[in-house]
Amino acid sequence: MTAGRLPLVLAHTTAALLAAGCLGLTLWHGLEEPVAALAFGVLVAVGELSRWSGSDEREPAPLGAAGALSYALLGQIAGRPTHHGVPQVVTVVLAAALAGCVPHTARGRGSTADHLTRRLLTVAFAALCFQPVYRQARPHGWGGPAYTLLVVSLLVLTTLCDAVLAAALAHSRTRWPFGPLLRDELRARLGIGSAVCATGAVMSPAVAVVGLWALPVFSLPLLLTQLSYRRYAAVRTTYRQTIASLARATEIAGYTPPGHARRVAALSRAVGRELGLSEPELTVLEHAALMHDIGQLSLVDPVPAGATAALPTEEQRRIALLGGAVVRQTGVDAEVAVVVERQADPYRDQPISARIVRAVNAYEEMAREEAGPGGPLSALERLRLAGARDYQPEVVESLARVLQRDGLTLPTAG
Repeated sequence: MTAGRLPLVLAHTTAALLAAGCLGLTLWHGLEEPVAALAFGVLVAVGELSRWSGSDEREPAPLGAAGALSYALLGQIAGRPTHHGVPQVVTVVLAAALAGCVPHTARGRGSTADHLTRRLLTVAFAALCFQPVYRQARPHGWGGPAYTLLVVSLLVLTTLCDAVLAAALAHSRTRWPFGPLLRDELRARLGIGSAVCATGAVMSPAVAVVGLWALPVFSLPLLLTQLSYRRYAAVRTTYRQTIASLARATEIAGYTPPGHARRVAALSRAVGRELGLSEPELTVLEHAALMHDIGQLSLVDPVPAGATAALPTEEQRRIALLGGAVVRQTGVDAEVAVVVERQADPYRDQPISARIVRAVNAYEEMAREEAGPGGPLSALERLRLAGARDYQPEVVESLARVLQRDGLTLPTAG
């Protein structure tokens, strides 16, 4: 086992031991407040069943997350004190999450192991912080603003811990830089994550006052929010598919080899992650890489194999400017057009996304020219030799690290 996989193995092992221990304790002592446990279990299971399989959102099951957190922070039901402890919270959430994940696992959608690990560890953390404090303070009539402040503070702290855990698991699996991954996780919490926190902060106090009838009432707004986010995600997917279809125009017209734009886009995104670009910057980078050759449609005679890197600088600049103009006419984000039209500028004058696309495009063209298994390595060395003049050395070295992890091969056409 490599050192990079250690956080992943440690997290999964901790979650498995926690689940086994809590399940054993719950079976030994019996289930407290079974009606409440069933109600929250059904809520978590429904939330997991509606999980966003294949979504880019960091919290794929917001309703399940809110239900699990509210159960961990539950101290009363309709004014009556609860007696369930941390082991029961973890056991109920585990059973409900497993039940809700069965269809997704059967279809092979998403990483169920990572998802369950995050869910169990974050819920256990929230319950461990809340239950002992609440039970100690309850005999003294503790409540009101202090209770609300505790719930909100624990939700925020739990969200931060979940972001760190998610970034660590992603870093362990992909070896992408941890800092940018954590930044993207925290930024994502401002979206649907804020709705999860708000629902969790309201749901447990509401159940404490009016009883379990509060669960469906306060779950409905989050469910509607989830549906809205799903529609937004569908629109975003359609938008990317439209850009990919536009990028194929050069392939259909015979100006570039089949799959060239997709390969450059995939490798550019990987290099951008290696350099620490944020998720919005990666999106602009990917779209620009897909459309970087669109200006070749202005050529009367296609460049052999679409290899514009060998053209004179002025011709490259003309093609890039025409490409940027075409992108602007399509209604795509103006930042994408800027990256496309700056492809032929000296790299010191280019934005970082344009530097990445330029280097990756040149690498793909050179590697395609070099026949045999040594082609990718030879192309990389040619980029390094031209680095001080044509390509930013930091981008080339990031490309080298990405290729080394992938065994010095080109991304496959998708």
